Amino acid sequence: MPGKNEFVEHLLDLLSGFGPVEAKPMFGGYGVHKRNRMFAIVIADVLYFKADGKTKVDFEARGLKPFTYQRKNREVALSYYQAPDEALEDARAMEEWAEKAYAAALRAPAKKRKRGV
Repeated sequence: MPGKNEFVEHLLDLLSGFGPVEAKPMFGGYGVHKRNRMFAIVIADVLYFKADGKTKVDFEARGLKPFTYQRKNREVALSYYQAPDEALEDARAMEEWAEKAYAAALRAPAKKRKRGV
């Protein structure tokens, strides 16, 4: 699992006014959480925010692309879209986009954890 990196630390600094936020290592990247809800991911030093039917249009209108990966020879898109450049440079813009992403995370049904056998 990766350790903290400068990019993730920078993001956490920008998010400091958004409330208690933490980055947890996940699949070679990080999940960004607030109150145990993941609202963003960081993969290869790229930030992606959670989107849903209400907010997806905001990302698409700006030409921002979803996070995708290859699975069984096909491309799979997740409901996380690349953050706009200004969110990486300005805390106010970061908080605005993070709020949208967190709201989308709250609207998503909580995943049930599998019980151990």
